[in-house]
Amino acid sequence: MSDKREYTRTPLACRIKIQHETIGELMVKTRDISDGGVFVVLEPDQMPPIGSVVTGQVQGMPVEAPVVKMEVVRTEPDGIGLKFLQD
Repeated sequence: MSDKREYTRTPLACRIKIQHETIGELMVKTRDISDGGVFVVLEPDQMPPIGSVVTGQVQGMPVEAPVVKMEVVRTEPDGIGLKFLQD
């Protein structure tokens, strides 16, 4: 199986608050991150559909982290892959 990812993923577990109209606001954990996006761990009933745009903000930082827009680009049984969007 070939990996077509543009960016190298780095394992990272941190808390992130994500928001979307179909799921509301959730505090979830990340599994990994790259320059292009992040994978967040979710239950199947919490997953917005592919193509949805969510907002996310890392929690627990010494200063308030920025809120970023991300697009759901893939789903897996244990969560979703999100691509960072540029403003």
